[in-house]
Amino acid sequence: MSQALLNQILNHLPALDLSELQHLNQVIKDYICHQENNAKPADFHQALVDSGMVRQIKRPSQERKTKRQLVQVKGEPISQTIVDERR
Repeated sequence: MSQALLNQILNHLPALDLSELQHLNQVIKDYICHQENNAKPADFHQALVDSGMVRQIKRPSQERKTKRQLVQVKGEPISQTIVDERR
């Protein structure tokens, strides 16, 4: 951000009322949190590449996965069947 733009924003702060300032504060906090959360995985992935542990980081596919249908089971729950078989 250029210093001129930052100064413009700071000059407009006195014109805002308390609720607008609180809203602005929350938006800025959310933005910073989002930026930090996005930077952590990127930094980690870059460290893996730099160390030679991996050659590249593959991004997950953005395609929608097909929605799976639940299977109805008659009788006792499958989890109970598994527990009984392990005894």
